[in-house]
Amino acid sequence: MAEDPKWELAILATVQGFYEKLLQESVEGEVPVPAGLETVSLQGDDDVAGTLGTMRRWLRLLDMATSPAMLRHAFTDETDPEIAEAMLRYFVRKKEHTESDRDKTDIVCTFLYRHPRVPGQWEQRGYGLDGSLPLSPFEIAMIEILADAELPLLPEEHLQILRRFDSLEEQVTRFRDFNALLESGIIQTVRQLKQSLENSFFHPGVLATIAPYNAAFGAKFDELFRDASREIKTFANDLEEQGGTILGSVDGVDVTVDHVKSMDENGLLRLDYSNALEKFHRVSRLKQALEQKPPLKRLGKAVRPAAKPGAKASPAVIRPPLNLKAMRKAVTPQQLAAEETKLLKVEESVRIFVRVADPKFRQVVPMRFFNLTLTPAEADAYCADYLEEKSLRAGVARVLLRVVAVNARVITELEELKRANNSPSLWKLHADSLVALLEIANNAAENAKRVCSLASQRGETQQVEEVETSLKKLRDYTGIAETMLAGSVEAKSAAAGAD
Repeated sequence: MAEDPKWELAILATVQGFYEKLLQESVEGEVPVPAGLETVSLQGDDDVAGTLGTMRRWLRLLDMATSPAMLRHAFTDETDPEIAEAMLRYFVRKKEHTESDRDKTDIVCTFLYRHPRVPGQWEQRGYGLDGSLPLSPFEIAMIEILADAELPLLPEEHLQILRRFDSLEEQVTRFRDFNALLESGIIQTVRQLKQSLENSFFHPGVLATIAPYNAAFGAKFDELFRDASREIKTFANDLEEQGGTILGSVDGVDVTVDHVKSMDENGLLRLDYSNALEKFHRVSRLKQALEQKPPLKRLGKAVRPAAKPGAKASPAVIRPPLNLKAMRKAVTPQQLAAEETKLLKVEESVRIFVRVADPKFRQVVPMRFFNLTLTPAEADAYCADYLEEKSLRAGVARVLLRVVAVNARVITELEELKRANNSPSLWKLHADSLVALLEIANNAAENAKRVCSLASQRGETQQVEEVETSLKKLRDYTGIAETMLAGSVEAKSAAAGAD
């Protein structure tokens, strides 16, 4: 593609000016510019080709001096979109791209999506004359901005990756808790997907897919993080009023009221997610610790006299047996819908792990409290690309997916139940989830039996055995749940059966 050297120089000069302004704070003064690249020199017409060569080398140095986090911090509501467009042209037009280039391009195109020149510009929709849905307004804008760049071709495997972003964005919007968002692994998953796009990442269609996802994720992340911070600060304020100072312990370190008061939410949110992720996890772990053992409850208890030498320890909390039959009849459609959402999340998490893990280790899936062990047939089902078929093998695979997800959720709730033993409200919350899961497990077992019957009629004994193996695990775990809820005997650890 024929290049207009003066046009390219104008783009690079805009990038240079932005970088220099960005770095002034770091060097505490003006950034020294190589001879011939001063603003006055760039206005001349002499030796444009030579100036371009010098400018490209200079910008490579400025690239190394500027991190994606610095760029994210620099792009504010006051930043001129024309500067962002020049930066986008610069990164996309580069002959060779680094990981830092991809991250910076990610930030720039998301900024342009969040700051349209006309409010609501990207939400406009219409149809082509043939009734088809045309390109989105933002993709059209990306194509126009990058019209003079040599764009990569999009192979089919990269198009398949792009199709996942719609479901990922939908998954993000369903999160209602900061802990759940962080523990879902969706941040790491999306980063891996972006890396797997390789040079295709710089295609207008890819940028037009990723920017809306980034905007949706960023809005949800900020919302849930601020909610979690607000809850923590409320705990801290109430504790301070009662004369307390230590909120809880995270990673073996006591967190005090003063620590919480000094927490800068805006500063954390301006950091790059990957760099600040451990800080976000610490906030999440503190919130979880406070939910499970609120400091106010500890303060509110009467001080007990010291135990006499030789006295027996206090017995564990004993609850009356639950009427499981009545509770299962009382399960509401809303409870089942909430559990279905969680099951879909588990299925997606397991699917991602199994597909990217080393084949030697893909049958052991790390969960929050335990390792979930899959049978070879279950692992194969999570890698299957024929789930939408109306066939026996697809039916068997769907059954195995559902049984694995239900098993994982039951084990998780059993572990949560044990950890919430001293908190009646949390214990009841997890008990209700388990009761709803028992109903879902019953439906899953009935469906599995129908599929087994069909497979048996067709002589597919191996498929019958595979489903029966998974069903046995389901019966074992639901049996543990019923025992624990009914309180007839001490329930054994579910995690031991999952390791």
